[in-house]
Amino acid sequence: MLIATITAVLLSALTEPTTPVWVWLEDSRLAPTNVRETVLTDRAIARRALRRTQPGLFDTRDVPLPAKCAALVESVGVHVRTQSRWLCAVSADATARQVAAMRRIPGVLRVEPVRRGRMRVPDEVPTNGDGGIAGTFYGVSEAQLEQIDLVALHEWGHTGTGVTIGILDTGFNRVHEAFTNPAHPLEVLAEWDFINNDGNTGIQSGDDPNQHKHGTWILGTIGAYLPGTVVGGAFDAKFVLAKTEDYATETPIEEDYYAAGLEFIEAHGADLATSSLGYIDWYTQADLDGLTAVTTIAVNIATANGLVCITAAGNSGHDADPATSSIIAPADAFDVITCGAVDVAGAMAGFSSSGPTADGRVKPEVLACGVATATVHSTNTTGTAGVSGTSLSTPLVAAATACILHARPDYSVAQLRAALMATASRSVGGVLNPDPLFVEGHGIISAFDTALRGRTVADLNLDGRIDGADLTVLISRWGTVGTPGRVWGDISGDGLVDGLDATALLSSWG
Repeated sequence: MLIATITAVLLSALTEPTTPVWVWLEDSRLAPTNVRETVLTDRAIARRALRRTQPGLFDTRDVPLPAKCAALVESVGVHVRTQSRWLCAVSADATARQVAAMRRIPGVLRVEPVRRGRMRVPDEVPTNGDGGIAGTFYGVSEAQLEQIDLVALHEWGHTGTGVTIGILDTGFNRVHEAFTNPAHPLEVLAEWDFINNDGNTGIQSGDDPNQHKHGTWILGTIGAYLPGTVVGGAFDAKFVLAKTEDYATETPIEEDYYAAGLEFIEAHGADLATSSLGYIDWYTQADLDGLTAVTTIAVNIATANGLVCITAAGNSGHDADPATSSIIAPADAFDVITCGAVDVAGAMAGFSSSGPTADGRVKPEVLACGVATATVHSTNTTGTAGVSGTSLSTPLVAAATACILHARPDYSVAQLRAALMATASRSVGGVLNPDPLFVEGHGIISAFDTALRGRTVADLNLDGRIDGADLTVLISRWGTVGTPGRVWGDISGDGLVDGLDATALLSSWG
């Protein structure tokens, strides 16, 4: 009888349509006794030691799922898509009959659909430098970086060095000259294509012609380096890339690949993860309570592990009614930094989604430029483009965050998030003044003020002490001229690093 049932299930897989499902399993894993029993890199452990809020450095969720987990669901002939250590779940393509069979397997807790959502890829408009001044260091990127006070932080020497950024997106075409500059090539530490299950996140045979575009724009906004043409906001950072979204399918945004990609990024030791993707088609606004959507749960686990997570609010527009919401998951996660969009003049973008969450929290938290945001062209290896959406404001906030962490590695996830909000344009003297309509959040970020929060201007290395290390910085910057109050070493605020600054530093010594 059992053999006949299994045979019928297997035969049905040949004729019946399949749909992706989560198979939630009983967790029989034991807590690891050392890091060798986990999938974590040394860098991941170091980041967790710095910022993790859970007890210890690792737990059962860091142990790979036993092989029997996949074998259980494969026994009814399904195709396993991916596995989630954090959720103790396997996703698979299954027919209705296979779903019914899996629900009867001992050890299977429940079977649920993999939620999906639609992604509208924005138009790519070639640009000749409208966002910047030809010949300047930043080129077309200048205005959007100035708006969030990131140029000033760069001038203090904080450009993302030593920081690793994880990106979840559609794929990354890394042939643009801003990625291959021999003097400053883009550095990718790890990458994985969760759609094709291989180590190539670039363009592959069979990819839709638009597959790579979205991710390439995001990567360019952060990591491009072609002085005089286009420069990203964290050009000295390194990257972990996850190709998680299949553009070619009717409903391309798939939460199981997202969860697996976030686990990959965290395990490889990234300091922050940014995603300009979201899920709402199968959820309602009532589900966006920080506890329900699978991607939201994954982000909550990631932030508890000390991974800063940044995400887009969505492009569904806003109104003047604070009781309505148009955000997308995982923008409702508790410690995620959710980003809305403005233009370079500071006006809200009409498409930018508004909050609050279902439980009344402020969303979005912060804003950056998402209208005609300058980045690399996705196919022209020498061109630049302007692209719009909260998809593009999000990597600007991510780039700023990387530079802030370069300056302030002492920040925890919660401290960084709080500092971004307290120094944003709507806050007054560090006191929060969120938009009561839940459209603007706390306003446009200031990377410079976030990095300097809680420090004096004489603390040139931002370590909380004024000592010989700060004097060394001052001497190395002697004679530098720039914008008053924004020049590294200009303690007196007159735009010049000189004897006045040495006097001011010595008067604050210790």
